[in-house]
Amino acid sequence: MTRNARLSAALALANTGHAVFLLGRSKRPMANCPACRDATPDHDRDACPCLTCHGFYAATRDPDRIAAMLAAHPSGLLAVRTGAVSGVVVVDIDPRHGGRVDPALMPPTACVRTGSGGWHLYYRHPGQPVPSRPMPGRVGVDIKGDGGYVVAPPSVHPDTGRPYVWIRREPIEEMPPALRAAVLTPPADQAPAPPAAPHQPITTRAAGGISYPDRLLAAHLDAVRRAPVGRRRTTLYGAARGVARMVAAGAITPADAWTALTEVGRAVEQTDRDIRAAIRGGFQAEGVAA
Repeated sequence: MTRNARLSAALALANTGHAVFLLGRSKRPMANCPACRDATPDHDRDACPCLTCHGFYAATRDPDRIAAMLAAHPSGLLAVRTGAVSGVVVVDIDPRHGGRVDPALMPPTACVRTGSGGWHLYYRHPGQPVPSRPMPGRVGVDIKGDGGYVVAPPSVHPDTGRPYVWIRREPIEEMPPALRAAVLTPPADQAPAPPAAPHQPITTRAAGGISYPDRLLAAHLDAVRRAPVGRRRTTLYGAARGVARMVAAGAITPADAWTALTEVGRAVEQTDRDIRAAIRGGFQAEGVAA
């Protein structure tokens, strides 16, 4: 893949309103520079002048910044920051984990075939907060909305060596009512998150495009509780990825995230060893320190 091809692809995305940034070759956000790594909590990640610090907060539609990113990191993977900032919600379908396209719920729209053999279905953002999380009731299907991102063509998957390819570039369709309800409405049987121990209260706060972090955390934990016996560890891993994105957005502390995930893992009878592995794996997949 030539730099000109990647630049053309990035500029085309930016011209259609998508904010783009770069990931490392492993699909994880690039490491922050020393100054940003040691910055105080009031550091404005959206306004940071660094080209690639803070993951999707570096996303931009500015042609000059995009060209500078690609010149500075020629092996980086092109990515799109999803959510209201780009005007899109992406349904991420991973067949390796049981995901499949449901034509009744997911009508044809702009579509990418991923490097792992899955699908990214691009829909218009509905104009109200859409948290990035596993889709309720759907194994192997994630919602990439506010606070999320997806790898974009012509990036090459680091494990398979296959490129991400546009199957249908446009138009990006509106979500039909059923899909809109699925991404906006928590499951009807959603139980409240388990109470934290008195000496370790779990606090969430709106941050990084996540308007209702308490609801989002509850949804992640409830997915683990409702998972069938053979899917509990895999579901815990998926929940850990979602909670890691909350950590990256500043909506929950790493310590509270570990506490909540460990408690729900134990509640569904997972061993401490498997719980730690699932949490570490989920955090590492999202580029968050574990």
